[in-house]
Amino acid sequence: MAQGNNYGQSSNGVADESPNMLVYRKMEDVIARMQDEKNGIPIRTVKSFLSKIPSVFSGSDIVQWLTKNLSIEDPAVYLCKRTMQNKARLELADYEAESLARLQRAFARKWEFIFMQAEAQAKVDKKRDKIERKILDSQERAFWDVHRPVPGCVNTTEVDIKKSSRMRNPHKTRKSVYGLQNDIRSHSPTHTPVPETKPPTEDELHREIKHWQMQLDRHRLKMSKVAESLLAYTEQYLEYDPFLVPPDPSNPWISDDTTFWELEASKEPGQQRVKRWGFGMDEALKDPVGREQFLKFLESEFSSENLRFWLAVEDLKKRPIREVPARVQEIWQEFLAPGAPSAINLDSKSYDKTTQNVKDPGRYTFEDAQEHIYKLMKSDSYPRFIRSSAYQELLQAKKKLENTLDRRTSFEKFTRNVGRNIPIFPCHKNCTPTLRASTNLL
Repeated sequence: MAQGNNYGQSSNGVADESPNMLVYRKMEDVIARMQDEKNGIPIRTVKSFLSKIPSVFSGSDIVQWLTKNLSIEDPAVYLCKRTMQNKARLELADYEAESLARLQRAFARKWEFIFMQAEAQAKVDKKRDKIERKILDSQERAFWDVHRPVPGCVNTTEVDIKKSSRMRNPHKTRKSVYGLQNDIRSHSPTHTPVPETKPPTEDELHREIKHWQMQLDRHRLKMSKVAESLLAYTEQYLEYDPFLVPPDPSNPWISDDTTFWELEASKEPGQQRVKRWGFGMDEALKDPVGREQFLKFLESEFSSENLRFWLAVEDLKKRPIREVPARVQEIWQEFLAPGAPSAINLDSKSYDKTTQNVKDPGRYTFEDAQEHIYKLMKSDSYPRFIRSSAYQELLQAKKKLENTLDRRTSFEKFTRNVGRNIPIFPCHKNCTPTLRASTNLL
């Protein structure tokens, strides 16, 4: 053990980080666990005819201890379970089949127990949901691909100490286990020489610190929250997806009936369109009628200048470039200049940035001011619009109207079907005109 510790340090007293030392430390750790008085290999004294032999253990004791404490049979259970599952999707590769045969020979005495473990795990997996089972299979396979990689591949569980040591001191030489002076670059078959690197400067270190601080401050969401949001979004827009729910009255791409498009462009929105305005402010602003209703609501609250400014900036982005400078000045004079007739409320940072942008007008001169106004309407004006009696009454009125139309349509379909089923007889020449007219109608 003392000798192993000497190998752990270089001549200048710095801890040796060569890849061989990583393996040696693991071996030392296993030997230390073997020597533990409580959980190590059982050591006993053997008495012979004339003498005693203290501190004796056999090879079978070592094998039993390794099998018990190092979970050597786990790969055997995994590979055995793979043979019981879907052969097309989880068929063993050649190197895995060889490993399974080798493990079966090594654990011949307890193979029945390993097979029972694999069978029990396979039964538990079959009870799981199909998607969950696929995810667990992928995770388990990835785990063993990392910890038992394909022969010839680098074991990614081992830290690449050679590379990091070489980057710190490219010309550093170490004593090998045979006491020879070797350059780690020239005697490493798995690494190619790399150019000498310079230590980072102070500016580079500051940039790196700033980069990692930004990474720490980034807002991150749990996958469970993302999945919940995606499910909620899908359920909310389910009735608007023509692939999942057939549109009413019909899909114009299939039936060549443009009624659906006409209803979408109509100034008399249906209940579905009005309901969609409540999903978010973007939905209300995309719909011309929704935008108009929102503007009327803001006028009733004497804050319509916010939406008018937002719409003016959106229009500015679509203008020809030759008209942009003049239109920028018009928007500035109407909404932002001192004493403007429709002054909007901006924070000082956005106002200063916009003031600088106006000196060099472009389509995105008011980008910061527009974003500030958008957030202001989204957090304040829009929620009040959705809760307002005007919107709720419009939603209920459209709902009642559609229910009435549905009942009328159902009655018309019923009478049409009944009319098809009534037989039509030729009218007698002596029948009355009223009877003849009713017969012709049928």
